Amino acid sequence: MENSIISEGKTTNEAIENGLRKLNVSKNKVNIKVLENEEKRSFFSILTPRVVRVQLTLKDVKPEKVVVELTEEEQNIAEKNIKSFLDDFLKNIDENADVKINTSKDGINVNINSEKCGFLIGYRGDTLYAMQSIISAVANKGVKDKVRVILDIENYKEKRKKTLEDLADKIAATVVKTKKSVTLEPMNAYERKIIHTKLQDSEKVETRSIGEEPRRKVVIELKRK
Repeated sequence: MENSIISEGKTTNEAIENGLRKLNVSKNKVNIKVLENEEKRSFFSILTPRVVRVQLTLKDVKPEKVVVELTEEEQNIAEKNIKSFLDDFLKNIDENADVKINTSKDGINVNINSEKCGFLIGYRGDTLYAMQSIISAVANKGVKDKVRVILDIENYKEKRKKTLEDLADKIAATVVKTKKSVTLEPMNAYERKIIHTKLQDSEKVETRSIGEEPRRKVVIELKRK
């Protein structure tokens, strides 16, 4: 399905409805931008058919998850893989690092706490997410079903979530005050979701994502009435 389309109609509502039919979605699933308003008619166009053009862009939609339940054997194999890898990896950084590995049928959570491992977080968590991908690959060796691994270091993700939620509230207040939209810096999908979720129940502002990965950004703007 296309992410964004241009639709036409004799009125704005007709153009929007035509676009919704093409995308096969409801109105609350898209962001709408009027490209040509039916009221803006020049002297030279008075005899031509009235055409309104609108751009409909799909909002970020949370994809349906395929539920995979790991067997106890698969959990044990994955945990052993991760422990072996981290024991070897961390001995060159901090042999006393506190590593907690919690397994369940839904996946594995790995938490590393060590004052010497802070550099493994990286700028805005980029190193942490790279490590998460590596550990996920390690965990899946010899396991039939895909193991979902969530890695955190020094409770970074919870701290980052709080920072982003505070940012969302602050920017939303600015948008309401100035009546101007604000585009945030590029974020990964996990961080964009935090912003969207924080403001999804707002009565005054709404959010949407623009751009392509890895430089996709969140836009916070006044809610259209």
